[in-house]
Amino acid sequence: MTRGHVTGLPPTRLIRRHDTHRLIPSQYRDGGRSVLTLLSGDAADLQAIFALDDATNERLQAEAGLLPGIGIEELVFGVPGARIVNAAFCHAHPLGSRFNGPGRGAWYAGFELATAQAEVAHHKAVQYAEIGRFEDSVTYDDHLADFSVGMHDLRDAPDFAGCLEPDSYLASQLLAERLLEAGALGLVYPSVRHQGGTCLACFRPALVGNVRRDATWRFTWAGGPVPEITPF
Repeated sequence: MTRGHVTGLPPTRLIRRHDTHRLIPSQYRDGGRSVLTLLSGDAADLQAIFALDDATNERLQAEAGLLPGIGIEELVFGVPGARIVNAAFCHAHPLGSRFNGPGRGAWYAGFELATAQAEVAHHKAVQYAEIGRFEDSVTYDDHLADFSVGMHDLRDAPDFAGCLEPDSYLASQLLAERLLEAGALGLVYPSVRHQGGTCLACFRPALVGNVRRDATWRFTWAGGPVPEITPF
């Protein structure tokens, strides 16, 4: 594989891993309050504001079959954490992430808590660097999930080293596009942000098993790109 050009597919292996870690801002937890509840005003006006919020919510659009990147038949319903799982696939970053484009998300998780923390810390630091200010304090909920599924494995696939470049998602997104077209279920790969760590990107909501919320962690940036991480 050359830079920006993907040929072939990486090998597939059965991945059995319990208690993978995905850190999600606490404000998005099940039962959490919308920021719109902080508004005051006439009840009718608030109802209209919430209706507008719902109309532009990509997860709700997908659950109504209105989001082109993922079909309603792929989403999960009636199981613990369903809203959290669906949101991972419906609220993709506008530029995409390592193994997904802007039209469809994926469930990213670390095999180890430290890996998930390092990934979050890096991406938040990039955001703060863009505004030149490393001053913030954010809490994240650790969501555990179990997997027993065949996934493509990049841990011993040197031909796909371009998919692990620290500053480019070009090759990795091209690979993800090919994998989705081939019906792939996901990827396991070495963490780019935590040396020795392992990450996975699950492409199918139904395969994210036994989702449950574990500990909450506070990330505090106090002038530099590396946050202090403490239990909350």
